[in-house]
Amino acid sequence: MVDTISIPADDLFQVITEHPPEGLVIAPSYLGIAHGPDAIIVQITIRRGRTVEVKKALYARLTANLAADPGLAKNDVIIVLTENDPADWSFGNGEAQYSP
Repeated sequence: MVDTISIPADDLFQVITEHPPEGLVIAPSYLGIAHGPDAIIVQITIRRGRTVEVKKALYARLTANLAADPGLAKNDVIIVLTENDPADWSFGNGEAQYSP
């Protein structure tokens, strides 16, 4: 994310949740893409404003990284970006640090 969508290197806020097989429902095939039992969904929340090209670069890099380690099939990596505005973030002290 640092290299592709200009996230600051110290912006380390992650929630990693593992679900049992019955707790994650993924279509076996969608848009002509087959999904196996190892399929994952990566949800990323970011501030609005990145171009489609930048987002595509993120998808490609993230998928390539997960294919290299831990060895996920590229068709099993589903990525969802959710964009919001600067006022939607507070990193502590009850303040909206990104808002003027």
